[in-house]
Amino acid sequence: MRYLIDFVETKNIKESKLFDHLKCCEQEAKILQNMTIKYLEGTLEVVVLEILTSIFGNKDYAHIKNLNFIKNLLDQGWITHGTFANIKASDVLNLELLNSTIALSSPFLKLLEEGSLDIELPETTPYTDHLEYLKDQFLRIDMYQKLSLSKQNLAGDSVNISRLKAKLQLLESRIAARLDSSKTDIIVEKIFEEHELSQKEQIIFLALLKEEYAGEFESLRDMNTLIGLISSDDYEKIQNRSLLEEGSKLIEEEIIDYDEMLNGFGGVSRSFFISEEILQKIMHPNKDKKVKKIKLDMLVKEQELFELIEPKTTLDDVVLAPKTRELLNSLLKQTDRKVMKLLREWGVKERRGGIDAKIIFYGPPGTGKTMSALSLAKSMKKRVLSFDCSKILSKYVGESEQNVRKIFDTFKELSQKTKSEPVLLLNEADQFLSSRLAHSSSSGDKMHNQMQNIFLEQIERFNGVLIATTNMLDSIDPAFSRRFDFKIKFENPNFEQRVELWQRLLPESAVYEENFSIKKLAQYKLSGGQIKLVLKNCALRVALKEEPIFCMSDFIAEIEREKSGMFGEEKSMGFVTI
Repeated sequence: MRYLIDFVETKNIKESKLFDHLKCCEQEAKILQNMTIKYLEGTLEVVVLEILTSIFGNKDYAHIKNLNFIKNLLDQGWITHGTFANIKASDVLNLELLNSTIALSSPFLKLLEEGSLDIELPETTPYTDHLEYLKDQFLRIDMYQKLSLSKQNLAGDSVNISRLKAKLQLLESRIAARLDSSKTDIIVEKIFEEHELSQKEQIIFLALLKEEYAGEFESLRDMNTLIGLISSDDYEKIQNRSLLEEGSKLIEEEIIDYDEMLNGFGGVSRSFFISEEILQKIMHPNKDKKVKKIKLDMLVKEQELFELIEPKTTLDDVVLAPKTRELLNSLLKQTDRKVMKLLREWGVKERRGGIDAKIIFYGPPGTGKTMSALSLAKSMKKRVLSFDCSKILSKYVGESEQNVRKIFDTFKELSQKTKSEPVLLLNEADQFLSSRLAHSSSSGDKMHNQMQNIFLEQIERFNGVLIATTNMLDSIDPAFSRRFDFKIKFENPNFEQRVELWQRLLPESAVYEENFSIKKLAQYKLSGGQIKLVLKNCALRVALKEEPIFCMSDFIAEIEREKSGMFGEEKSMGFVTI
């Protein structure tokens, strides 16, 4: 307690061993000295009026003229006030402080006891391994957390922000110096260089990495918490949210990922984590990876079987019946890491990795089956390998069966080589799923049955997410129906859904005639695909006018043409999406 004794006994306060640490003026130091003496006498809180009068007197209102010293000490974090505990000192008037109570803060008491608030920083020596480096970086994240909490704390007892920033700057300088003198390769720094991460992106990454090593799952994974680490005010928080949203470098380059979960308020919250591949690279830096990840785009270009699709829409972009949306949302919730972990623990799910689901989307053409499949994949953060099943039939006997195997063999090969799990989309799968012909003796029917048997076998062995679309469910063979986990019906939209479709699809920048009525258009019972096709043809008709104004008569004419089958080849919409 030598610092405490020295502080209270030194007559010239500027000669005290603690004075330089206080970074305050002589008068402010005298206030602290007086309060410390009272603290030792058992007085925890003092009235501002009394402490100022005892030091400066009240002649010519000297005690009032020196109220600003109290406010400065509050701002510096050396004292706290009880009356305005939840208000920033800068927002309190000097006169409001006069009759309030103040007390010594915890940081000041620590200074009295230890003689310094400085943290123990590592020596400026080269790093010998990545664990030494991570120890320093995790200490750095701790300091960012303290700084973030200090900014949120409105009370005057928060640790002085400027002092904490200075310590953080010193620590970061020492980390940089140790890196400069190190000959050991630090894998985390290589990741930063490879992806050209900014300082803010690096802090987010290191905070999530600290969570992985600490075994904590809540404190640093929330978006608001992560953004708070790198933001100085609310405006910066709004700006920095883009670092953790879709399209950001951290997400797009698969450096980090997130789970979406329903919170207690009915909204969706995100919990972020470092991607498995990056995490393994850091935790096992010396492990030799014999198989390199190959880009899926490159391999797909080398074959003609699949089309690679990068989904652009989410389920929010699709107009669906409430029951259909409920089923899709239920399916999507199975991607939650905690859910999958429980399923593995219960033995329901054996394979590690993503969701396993075999799904049939069935319903009339133009009802959004294909768009929903792509949107579901987008929500799962997966790409899509699409195959048009109408191409499977071959005039040569035996080739259709081989082509069925080729679909699944090629898909498996692409997934393994790229270490990815795209969604397999089988469009127009009617011929695969239709009932087999039990008593037919024709070679064509036998070949068709054989093809279906092979397809059934491949479905049974399939791991991952498979979506098959079909127009009819009534004719599906029961053997196929049993092997699909979800059979989701897509219906033609009702009146309310047709209103929503027209509202979404009609161009906002277009000019419409007076009394133009979307509800009148919605009275016509069209599918989503038909609405899109009508709008396309109507837009062409209007664009050719001298005055390009959308009129009800234009839409009605195109609707009548569609309903009477006057679109010729365009009438065959198949799986037109909306």
